Formats: sequence, C-alpha cells, structure tokens
Amino acid sequence: MHRLLFLAITLTAGLALAATNWDAAGKQWWAHVQYLASDDLQGRDVGSPGFDKAANYVAREFEKAGLKPGAGTSYFQPVAFESVVIDPQRSSLSLVHKGVAARVPVPVEALLGYSAHAAPTIEAPLVFAGYGLTIPEAHWDDLKGLRVRGAVVVFLAGGPESISGNLRSHYSSNAERWKALRKAGAVGIISIQNPKTMEIPWSRTSLNWGKPVMSLADPAGRLFSASWNPAKADDLLAGSGHRFAEILNAADKHQPLPHFEIPASIKAAVATSKRAIASKNVVAIRPGDDPQLKNEFVVISAHLDHLGVGKPVNGDSIFNGAMDDASGDASLIEIAKALGHSRTSIRRSLLFLSVTGEEKGELGSRYFAEHPTVKGRIVADLNMDMYLPLFPLKWLEVQGLQESSLGNDIRTVAESAGVRVQADKEPNRNRFIRSDQYSFIKRGVPSLAFKFGYIPGGPEEKIFKDWYTNRYHAVSDDVNQPVDKAAAAQFNAILKDLAVRVADASSDPAWNSGSFFKRFATKAN
Repeated sequence: MHRLLFLAITLTAGLALAATNWDAAGKQWWAHVQYLASDDLQGRDVGSPGFDKAANYVAREFEKAGLKPGAGTSYFQPVAFESVVIDPQRSSLSLVHKGVAARVPVPVEALLGYSAHAAPTIEAPLVFAGYGLTIPEAHWDDLKGLRVRGAVVVFLAGGPESISGNLRSHYSSNAERWKALRKAGAVGIISIQNPKTMEIPWSRTSLNWGKPVMSLADPAGRLFSASWNPAKADDLLAGSGHRFAEILNAADKHQPLPHFEIPASIKAAVATSKRAIASKNVVAIRPGDDPQLKNEFVVISAHLDHLGVGKPVNGDSIFNGAMDDASGDASLIEIAKALGHSRTSIRRSLLFLSVTGEEKGELGSRYFAEHPTVKGRIVADLNMDMYLPLFPLKWLEVQGLQESSLGNDIRTVAESAGVRVQADKEPNRNRFIRSDQYSFIKRGVPSLAFKFGYIPGGPEEKIFKDWYTNRYHAVSDDVNQPVDKAAAAQFNAILKDLAVRVADASSDPAWNSGSFFKRFATKAN
C-alpha cells in the first residue's frame, strides 16, 4: 500500500515537473526569439548589419552548445549575392488597346517584376492560359493551341484539383514554369492570385514592392514578369469576352479554365541598378559516433533572414520576423543545446544549418545544397520555417509526410509524445516547395517541413488563418504577439527526438516508391 502510494506521488510529481520544464524550456526558447526579432536587428535583411549580428549570435550559441564549426574551421559559409533595385521613376507599365496606351499605376494595380532576369523593355501581345501550367506526367498543357510565341502569358495562380498536390506544386515553381514558357517561346508572364487563396492582402503586398531582390547567378535569359491586383483583373481582360468572375467561378467548381487571346498588348520599361552583397550561412556539426556512418549527415535547418525595414505601418517600419523565422533559429539553438554536449551515442552526424536568403527565393539553402561545406553525404533535411506555435501542440502538420520513410519516423516520434500527425491540409498553397527543404529535395534528399496542426472548423484554424492575414510578412510579426512558449518547447523535443532517430537508424531515409520526388534522387545518383 505504502509502495503504491509512493509510486502515485512520484508519478504526480513527475507530471508536474514535466509541465514546469515545458514552461521553463519555452522561456529559454523565447529568449532567443526576443533577441533575433528585436528592433535592434532591424529585420535581419540579407547583407545588413542586423543580419550579421544575428549570424554571430547563432554561431556563438552553437559553440556554447558544444557543436563543431561546420565550414572548415569556421561556423560561416560565405554566400555572394547580386542585389537588384528598381528605379520607379524610370520604370513604367502600360496596357495598349487599339494602339492607345493606358498607364497602369504601380504598385496599386500591378507589381512589376525586377530581378536579374528582368527584360529592360518589352512590348508584346497577351494570352490567357488558364493556370499556365505544363505537366507532362498528367498530360496537362495550358499552352497547347495558344499563340504563345512572342507573347506574355497571363494565368491564374494555383492549379487543377485533378492533379496531385506535389506534382502540381513542382511544376508551379518559378523555375519549372519559366522552363516550359521559354520552350514555348513566351517572353513573359502576368500572374493573378485567386482572392480566396491569397495569403497576404494586396494592400500589404504592394507595401513591400520596391525592396531589393537578390540572385546567386547570372540570368539564363531576359523575361518580363508582373503580378496583377485581382480587384483590377477585368481591366487586363477587357475586350476578351471573359470576366475574372467567370474564371474564379470555374476554379471554385474545379472546372476547366478558359484559354483565349486578349485584344491588348503590354508595354513596360524596367530600370534597375545592381550591387554585390555579401552574406553567410551558419553551419555547425554534432559529429556522429559510428566510424562507418559519421560522414552521413542529417540536416536540421531554419532560415535567419527576414524582410528588413520597409514602409511604415502605424509608425512601425521594422519587419521583425519573430515567427518567420526567428522561431526556427531559436529551435535550432535549443535542439543544439540538448544534443551538443550529450554523451549519448548517435551514429550519423547532425548538421545544424541557419541559412541566409530564404526570403529572396531560398538562395542560401540552394547555395549550401549545391556547395556543401562537409565531405560526405546528406541523407535528410528537417526544416523549420514559421512552424507557428500559436496554440497547444495537439496536432503536427507535416509537409512531405507521404513522400518518404521520414513520414513513419515522425509518426512514431510525435505519437509517443502524445501528438497526432496530419498531412498538409492546403496543398494548393505549395508550401512544400516554398521553403528551404526544397533545395535539398531537388538534390535527391528526403525532407520534411512542419506547421502546428489543427482540426478544420475549430478555434485553432481561425487563429492560424488570422495570423496569415494579419501578421505574415507584416510588421506585426514581432515579439508582442501571443505565442504558446511551452508548446514550442514540446515541438523542439519532438524535432530533437526525430533527428536522433533518423541519425541513429540502421538504414538511410528513402523516398517512397510512388513519390513524385523520387526522380530527383535518381538524377542525383
């Protein structure tokens, strides 16, 4: 009797201690977020003093955690960028109907693209091509039968529900879309977002237009690009016999979208200036203990950069990026602290990677994936980008859940922690190809990305979607927002256990036989 009472008291005390530890661990995690998302770092824009402060902070924390430098004798991998800035006074956009040019207000009605790939001038006819997708595996070609050569292709962002999410997402990426368009002879694109799926309202998107954009390499060709305010889409389609409401209605009902020529042309001038920008990835290693497997690496990643300083909103001009993605870097640090000094034997090496240039198009991770700082083989990437610990961790949404053996690993680890796993509930948003894990996937590396999950229709869904509407890429993504710190600590523990499980497994992670992404592993080999 006394023994049973002792066990009950011990169990109760253990549970209370566990709860207390989550709170304490959450506060430690939050302390890193508070520094990385502080006004002092000015939004951590690539190449800025604030970014350098952030990189130095992460490197120091990695060193204190007992991790080894991951770029030779340094924690830093240099990454060189070319920064492009548009000159609005010398740039213009016009719609030409029957020889009469009407100036389009930028950025109110449209946003001119201005990268290293941008054509300095253009005058070309317009065609509307549905979703603008060419997907050979699905026998889908929105360009077929249209006079695309020499034209600018207008399309509705998104894709047909009849095609699987990952297949659709891959071919919706800028690189794949441009490849198909160039092959068909198009000279540019104009995208129109579906208002129902826009993550950021146009009014806020337009505030960020004009900030520098960056590139790693010389362009493969000059192309025109723009995006059009959905509220003004009928101006673009005028005279075609089609209205934007008709197109949206077809999309909502999962019906084929129309394809047609627009009786107008686009005329534009894009004036830019360029300069070199130096930045860095932060790389650290917890060496493996198996002589045969220590040259295989499990990457745990997050991105360090955010949007810097922009136009003031209610007097605030700093895009602090607390959830996007100071939260992920703080998790990297806390996981490193849990494992760096640990004497627990782990067979493979763990590589902790905080990358630059995610907000510029996943450029820092792309550079690392193409120029790894370690000799050996990267076997997995576990990426944390804006995982959004906004409420208790009951469900964990995992992007890539069905694609590789990593899906079984995360199910096992999460469920042992009392957390249920969900697949991506909104595959049309293409999130699996919109962050740094995709740089590794394209090199054949099985990968996962994460979000706090929820049951559709529940209060957590409203919190999640309100965050996207009001805080995503906004100055309000700061340290004053409500966050569940204890839940973030629970997430960190799950990611730590997942990394150890993958690194200590008897075999490498592998793509599932039916995964679309398996093709990249074949190419890599």
